[in-house]
Amino acid sequence: MEQLLNDMVLFVEVVKAKGFRGAADVLGMPNSTLSRRISLLEKALGLRLLHRTTRKVELTEAGQIYFERCKRIVDEARLAHEQLGEMLAQPSGMLRVSLPVDFAVTHLAPLIAEFARHYPGITFDFDLTPRRVDLVSEPFDVAIRMGESENSQLIARPLARLSTCLYASPDYLERSGEPREPADLAQHECIGMARTNLWTLHSGTQTTTVSVGSRFVVNNVGLIRRLATMGMGITLMPDGIVAEDLAHDRLRRLLPQWQGSPTPVYAITETRLLPAKTQRFIEFLRERLART
Repeated sequence: MEQLLNDMVLFVEVVKAKGFRGAADVLGMPNSTLSRRISLLEKALGLRLLHRTTRKVELTEAGQIYFERCKRIVDEARLAHEQLGEMLAQPSGMLRVSLPVDFAVTHLAPLIAEFARHYPGITFDFDLTPRRVDLVSEPFDVAIRMGESENSQLIARPLARLSTCLYASPDYLERSGEPREPADLAQHECIGMARTNLWTLHSGTQTTTVSVGSRFVVNNVGLIRRLATMGMGITLMPDGIVAEDLAHDRLRRLLPQWQGSPTPVYAITETRLLPAKTQRFIEFLRERLART
């Protein structure tokens, strides 16, 4: 089928140029090759399309009918190609994205606003949820996720690795004192995700693991951050999520020479073949997050 469509393009050019030599110049191919391809097309169709003379070519009756159909198909194909090019240059349509709640509100919101200004033809449907949506059965174009990518049939594109640091509120530090080394965290109220009470910290080539405890069992990053700002303990989380709290002195960074393991951020899609709107969104986030 692909060969047939290519030969239809060649046939249309021969008719428009009123000869093989002119068409060969336009197409940038040898005259002999072009003539052979048209002969093979005629053989495949079982009909002569052109009367060949030493001076020019003329359409047969069958050739005239075939030319009218082929020209329409070739023109439509070119138009479709041009329109797709325009879509790539200026994508449009509805973009449906699943986002992690707190990271979206505190870190992605200004990036989303900037992206929307760049691409006025795109409309947005954002679903902020902690659950891992099913990209196969639910109508999402892409899901942005933090943490290690699950082993699945989905396509995970890395966007960034966010540094993870220790934070506490000024009033907590005033009441409980400030840790001077990682081992001191064992004597503090430490608010982390529910699934672990071990924090691994890195400083250059040094790595240490501290067993921490808390009165709170929490599985939501936003609530952990809020509890930390209200003086309920020390937290270990990506700096992008607490940027506003740091700017307003609701939280302060502790043990600045120590960091937790970086938190990866991924764009998850069902397929590698993406529409322009989704490609642009993923590329934009990757480029902007690399600056942070």
